[in-house]
Amino acid sequence: MSPGTATPSARQVELLEAAYGYALTHGLAELSLRPLAEAIGSSTRVLMFLFGNKDGLVRALLERARIDELALLDRLRQADRPIGLVPAADQVWTWLAAVEHRALLRLWAEAYTRSLVEPDGAWAGFARATVNDWLDVLAGCQPPAERDSADGVTRRSLILATLRGALLDLLATDDEPRTSAAVRKQLELLGPLTAGEREA
Repeated sequence: MSPGTATPSARQVELLEAAYGYALTHGLAELSLRPLAEAIGSSTRVLMFLFGNKDGLVRALLERARIDELALLDRLRQADRPIGLVPAADQVWTWLAAVEHRALLRLWAEAYTRSLVEPDGAWAGFARATVNDWLDVLAGCQPPAERDSADGVTRRSLILATLRGALLDLLATDDEPRTSAAVRKQLELLGPLTAGEREA
């Protein structure tokens, strides 16, 4: 959003979506305002006015990527009857492994890594926020008895570590059959149902 405004203008939303499409193709690491502005039919002056500076634009792009990520996670929420960690993880992996999501996930991986090695500035807090987002949604997939136990915390942390590790491997190699087999083997070892799920 532009400095001092609570709601982005239609033009700002339009340019953010265009810049997001550009970032999905070109990444964020070497983002330069001039070629970006030319590619999306704007100018550096307009981008500076709307987003403050390059860091402001990067923050807006990271938040836009997070919206896509959260849209997936929100589909897993079933307040009346939690679906369980293993079925949730299987659905998440199917989405992560889809070729059409590869550009978004490379952007996510880039932002996650930059947040770790450059903890200040535009990237600040991105990695921690995304971990918390995923853990919160995975917790919502667990029956209450499991969710609130120490073992429940461990199980969802294991699921998240499995998904993230396999995703990074997939992005590095494009070997979907091998990484999918590894994820599903781990889910098989966790079992189709937890004790809490059997009681639910």
